[in-house]
Amino acid sequence: MSKRRVFDINFPDEAPGVRSPSVPAGTETRRGPMAAAISENADALRERQLAETSIREENDRLAHELVRLKKLGLIVDLVPLDAIRCSKLARDRSSERDPELDELKESIRSVGLSNPIRVEQSEAGEYELIQGFRRLAAYRELLSETGDERFATIPAGLLARGETLDTLYRRMVDENMVRRDISFAEMATLAQAYMADPQTEATDVDQAISTLFGSAGRQKRVYIRNFVSLLDRMGDNLAYPHAMPRALGLALLKLTEKDEGAAVALQRHLGSRPDRSEEEELAILRSFAERGGEAAASHKLATSRSLTKARAKTTLRVVHDGEVVRCLATDGRVELRLERDFSAVDRRRLEQAVQAFIGALEG
Repeated sequence: MSKRRVFDINFPDEAPGVRSPSVPAGTETRRGPMAAAISENADALRERQLAETSIREENDRLAHELVRLKKLGLIVDLVPLDAIRCSKLARDRSSERDPELDELKESIRSVGLSNPIRVEQSEAGEYELIQGFRRLAAYRELLSETGDERFATIPAGLLARGETLDTLYRRMVDENMVRRDISFAEMATLAQAYMADPQTEATDVDQAISTLFGSAGRQKRVYIRNFVSLLDRMGDNLAYPHAMPRALGLALLKLTEKDEGAAVALQRHLGSRPDRSEEEELAILRSFAERGGEAAASHKLATSRSLTKARAKTTLRVVHDGEVVRCLATDGRVELRLERDFSAVDRRRLEQAVQAFIGALEG
């Protein structure tokens, strides 16, 4: 005779918390161990599901917040210098070394970088520079000069991928528009590069200027357009266009527009001095603008006389206290060369020496 095994499992017929009227109040119903185990397991599953849902919601919120902060450029990290590229955007800075870069380097040495650069991370894991060309150049020079590993990485704001090329250009331009040392020639060069870039939608210079410099005033955009015209007329003959003041550039444009021969004469004049310095080029341009009125009126330029005067110079050597001082004198310029750091001389003493020098020449 076989025995029957009976498991005493009692499931309530009524909803939780509602007692059958047939059961007197205060009377506890008997529950078997299996019913208790099933009830406990269901409670555990519900708690786990609630916890997982809460974690997913928190992760989604954090992901959206990360994207929002990236779009604003507020996520900052230390990025290796060798992972940063400068190829996506045509820079609005001259390729010539900034003479004020040493001051920026000294500031970074003393207090660090207070304003991070802005980069966009590529799918390959590299970073494309958007803002901060001078700051990046300063860090690279500091690393090269000191070998200090703290300059091997630079604080950088990480921009979210997906922004249009036009927006990235505007980010770069708008930051430099507030700087006093960005020249009209540099802005004009950027407009030319932007128009020539096949990935942009600009079909002419005016559209490029309107897109890039939309935050600038109308008059400033007109000046940029004028410098574009001047650079087009001069071609590659200007070695230091970024150093040209606004007034000088506008004067040269006005002169060359009146007389095509004036532009040709100026190009020849500059071509005769291929090894000129920045100061020499500015002197040539100023002299040309001041004397160009007669040439524009007559539609001819006395290039032979101006070139002869530009080439005329006096060179001599003077021995002073055992030191050899080399002197070069040209039209409007005197240059002294000797092994001495004149920047270390007190400014007042230097002024007195110059006054004495001029006084001796006049006497």
